[in-house]
Amino acid sequence: MARKDFEKMSQKELEDYFGVTHERIEEWDDMLVRGEIPGVPVGEVIVGRPLKFGEHLKLVGFKETEQKIERMDKRADSLGMKRSDYLRWLVDRDLAAAGVA
Repeated sequence: MARKDFEKMSQKELEDYFGVTHERIEEWDDMLVRGEIPGVPVGEVIVGRPLKFGEHLKLVGFKETEQKIERMDKRADSLGMKRSDYLRWLVDRDLAAAGVA
């Protein structure tokens, strides 16, 4: 549905469409403002990138000039990538070309 379609709907129609009442949304908001998160805890919160294919990851880094980093970012952006994805892509291509991927 387009936004204009929702704007024409009554509160009751919206509640029926989404399956939740305005009052319930207010209750959820109040709970979240108090820091209460509904549901059952599923385990420890681990910050960072998730495991890739079940393997542990290690940080790889190097220093570079600001000018070169700007050029890397510009190139990555032109490919629709983030810098880290661009660098991974370059390494993957080189390893594949060397036959060790």
